[in-house]
Amino acid sequence: MSFISLEEKIFEWAKKTPEKIALIDKKKSISYGSLVQNIWSTKIRLEKEFSLERGDYILLAANKNVNFIYTYFAIHLIGARVVPLDEQIQADKLNLIINKISPKLIIGLSLENDSRCYNFSIFEDNQFEDIPVGIDFPKADQLADILFTTGTTGNPKGVLLNHGNISSSAENINTFIGNDSDDIELLALPISHSFGLGRIKCVLSIGGTIVLLGSIVNMKRMFRAFEEYKITGFGMVPASWEYIQKMSGTRLADFAGQLNYIELGSAYMSPKDKKTMTALFPKTRICMHYGLTEASRSTFMEFSEDNLDTIGKASPNVEIKILDEYGKERGFGKEGEICVKGNHVTEGYLDLPKRDFFHGDFFRTGDIGSMDSHGYIYLKGRYKEIINVGGKKLSPIEVENKIHEFDPTLESACIGIKDPEGILGEVVKAFIVKNNSVKNFDDIKNFLKSNLEAYKVPAVFEWIDEIPKTKSGKIQRQKLS
Repeated sequence: MSFISLEEKIFEWAKKTPEKIALIDKKKSISYGSLVQNIWSTKIRLEKEFSLERGDYILLAANKNVNFIYTYFAIHLIGARVVPLDEQIQADKLNLIINKISPKLIIGLSLENDSRCYNFSIFEDNQFEDIPVGIDFPKADQLADILFTTGTTGNPKGVLLNHGNISSSAENINTFIGNDSDDIELLALPISHSFGLGRIKCVLSIGGTIVLLGSIVNMKRMFRAFEEYKITGFGMVPASWEYIQKMSGTRLADFAGQLNYIELGSAYMSPKDKKTMTALFPKTRICMHYGLTEASRSTFMEFSEDNLDTIGKASPNVEIKILDEYGKERGFGKEGEICVKGNHVTEGYLDLPKRDFFHGDFFRTGDIGSMDSHGYIYLKGRYKEIINVGGKKLSPIEVENKIHEFDPTLESACIGIKDPEGILGEVVKAFIVKNNSVKNFDDIKNFLKSNLEAYKVPAVFEWIDEIPKTKSGKIQRQKLS
């Protein structure tokens, strides 16, 4: 089967259904015909006024608006590379990226005395350009994006994604979830990360409609969008689901009859919370993924069918193995590194040797897990986060899950610290967010002593106002001490 880029798919939908609504942004509806016209006109302008050409790097603030989408796909049509960034990126991280990339153009980000910086508003008065019959669409092996990781375990790395990776990922996701051109999805996720940006790619590549929402903070606006646009699909991280319940109870379940699918991902969700959601949305296909920026949505599970203690099975067109440090496959039930193979997997990192991150064709995720005989994968934690207590190793996730089991309202994060007694090397330290349900640590510690091996019970507890997390909800343990 010949390769078809996302851009070509979008342009094909514009030919088939030019009047179909592709995007809705602040009451403004953009048809597929208008979408491709704006993408093409933005491409021409970038070439004429800014001399962009194939191979150039462009830093692009991932603002959730139509001008970002026009510019993102226009840059791909030129053959240039997009580096999408959070518009609130820290200055030191931004400077690090600029030094690595040497971008030709910076759009949507302000830097003092940098002539490369422009606002998205420059594209609002684009003159429409005629779209030629024959367009040279991107090829599979052509570099498309560099996505910088959020740095949960260290400095961010530049993940190289070619057009084959991006198109394959969207196809895999659509195949599992069952997306089609009738989908109308509300997008409240940030698009500076692969989850939110991926939802745009998935829906537009299948000819559906994306409704752009700033965030879920304004609950009235979100529910109004569900009603007004007859939303059939929604993506969120577990923290968003917790916020929605806290602010509005089970109000979202009022739309269970119209929601065909919900996609969740990016952070842990307890089996209890999964069962609660399944009960509220009995006819909705609730899917949860596991993946990385380097290998988007490598596994999927469906709440109504799968083993809720797992991260599901390999996604369509994806192969997963559990390998040891030498690249040898582990047996069923035995722990090792989760390694992924597929056309969606990155070709490597910017300025880093590929061999350090692959066992042959299998990408090394850095996550520890096991697989049972039915293909279900159990996530144990990250190698770099494993705590070594007197030679016995444990994942902080296991302890955090037990704290959550003690009291579902408690939010915690565990790390390994130097043993104050100087005996065990490391011991577990638990950070727990203050709330009104627990006044001291004694009850928590007694519960853990009854439900965990002694070496896994935290030796040190500390109240904390907030667990440091990325915008996609992943705990940043390196910020705890």
